[in-house]
Amino acid sequence: MTYFSDYSKKRFTILVVIVSISGFSQGMLLPLISIIFERDGVSSALNGLNATGLYIGTLLISPFIEQPLRRWGYKPIILIGGALVFASLLVFPLWKSVTFWFVLRLLIGVGDHALHYATQTWITSTADHKSLGKGMAIYGLSFSIGFAVGPLMVKLIEIAEALPFIVSSIMCLFAWSFVFLLQNEKPERLTGDLNARGWQRYKMAIVFGWIAFLGPFVYGFLESSLNALFPVYALRKGFEVGMIPIILSVFTFGGILTQVPLGALGDKVGRRNILMIGSFGGAIIFAIASFLEHSQFAVAVAFFLTGTLVGSMFSLGITFMADLTPKELLPTGNLLCGIALSIGSLTGPFLGGVYLEYVKNYSFLLLVAMLLLAVAIVLFIFGRRKHQQPRMAK
Repeated sequence: MTYFSDYSKKRFTILVVIVSISGFSQGMLLPLISIIFERDGVSSALNGLNATGLYIGTLLISPFIEQPLRRWGYKPIILIGGALVFASLLVFPLWKSVTFWFVLRLLIGVGDHALHYATQTWITSTADHKSLGKGMAIYGLSFSIGFAVGPLMVKLIEIAEALPFIVSSIMCLFAWSFVFLLQNEKPERLTGDLNARGWQRYKMAIVFGWIAFLGPFVYGFLESSLNALFPVYALRKGFEVGMIPIILSVFTFGGILTQVPLGALGDKVGRRNILMIGSFGGAIIFAIASFLEHSQFAVAVAFFLTGTLVGSMFSLGITFMADLTPKELLPTGNLLCGIALSIGSLTGPFLGGVYLEYVKNYSFLLLVAMLLLAVAIVLFIFGRRKHQQPRMAK
């Protein structure tokens, strides 16, 4: 029993390290390529379109990743995903081309999704349910810290343009090597009514956990829309250029600060309650901030406070899904959480761009407030219903 406990801790630590380095590479890649393209005179529209390669790669691999995971286990999927990420990073400096780099970003999206899907399914399938929220919060925190530190590597392009790619690739390779220390495991086998194929299994997972998918969707929407479009809106409102990254950073920092406390609190009072209160509180704060845009400091405070409330929505959504979904369907549920995150990441910049284009008289923050309020209302109305597990056929 002691060995199992010690091994479980080692496995969790290795998975967390892998995810933090993955977040680091993603956090570095987004601003790094944007700056390189901007220096080279690539249009902002093409620059932004190139950034979608990561999310497109995630969506492309999603329908095909579950069966290999069930057949081969967690370890091979993590190894394949990690290898794809560090190899792609290493290849970036070989040929600077918008099309070539788009393909590499797409491959990184495929590798990252395989890696994250396998690690989060492994954790949700093996963790003690009483501490699952805290465990997934640490998982989310590790990615967030890596994502926040990643942009600091951009300064290395002053030494050599290829250096950030090389350093990031070596760090990914280092973290990837620890996976060989783990024993491979597989998800629980599907039996009875759960042994459905194709769409039927996805349909069953959606019936059980659809409301939990709102967390990852909103997190993706917020992350992409705020980072991509708030700077545009803020410049139009006359914000100082130097203040914009600070405002975005304090939102991320707020989420990092409360990630573990909210995860642990969710274990005690319920994930649905934390998600509902956080969404409603974030909606109120952003709505108030829309009337205080004459003060950049007030907007920064609002971003920080909202970050503390909604910065954990991805990890809370995953654990909420694990509460609602039969254990045999956790790989399917985790897959759908990843798809919801990707859809939110793609939807955010699109809807936000349309809003900025056609809604001139109302604050951009009201769009985010309305989304958070809608989620809070859905959680309040539907979240109290208990889902019953299907009977298992003998």
